[in-house]
Amino acid sequence: MPKHESELSVVEKGEVESEAAAQDGAEVDSPAPEAEAVPGTGAETAATVSKAEYEQVKTERDYLRDRAARLQAEFDNARKRAEREKAEFRDYAAGTVVEQFLPVLDNFELALKAKGSAEQLRSGVELIVKQMEEALRQLQVTPVATVGEEFDPRYHEALGSIERDDLPDHTIAEEIRRGYKLRDRLLRPAMVRVVSNPKQQKE
Repeated sequence: MPKHESELSVVEKGEVESEAAAQDGAEVDSPAPEAEAVPGTGAETAATVSKAEYEQVKTERDYLRDRAARLQAEFDNARKRAEREKAEFRDYAAGTVVEQFLPVLDNFELALKAKGSAEQLRSGVELIVKQMEEALRQLQVTPVATVGEEFDPRYHEALGSIERDDLPDHTIAEEIRRGYKLRDRLLRPAMVRVVSNPKQQKE
């Protein structure tokens, strides 16, 4: 190959490479097209949305506050009504009990005004006691069984013992003060004396 043709090829090759580099540089350096602005996305719209959310939250807050106040008022009214009903029921129950014993009080007053012998006065008091026991039975108040029963610490309170060999050990021999139950609930225990049988203790 002739020398001048070789030199020409090198020059042409350099020019081609320079043109390619220039084109690449132009593509790299060319600024990117700006993004088109979307209408309605500015600060003004953001402020409008925030205000709408604030108004919604404020409305919900006011509703919840009003609802809480109403519930508190309803609770207070219900509590006062329950206390009033409880007091009325207590007064009614107390009145029912007192009503049962008013005739007993009347008979006691008549007994105090009566002018009779001691025996007549005793008979009158016995009738009044029976009347009171009947009033207690109507209220479902019954006496605790004592004499002849086995001592039971749930219903009896021992104030002493009596030594006897004709009764079983730990049997109640004497009632000192009567005890009472309201249905199955103990109102007060009976005060008693309990048998101490030495024969059974030795066995």
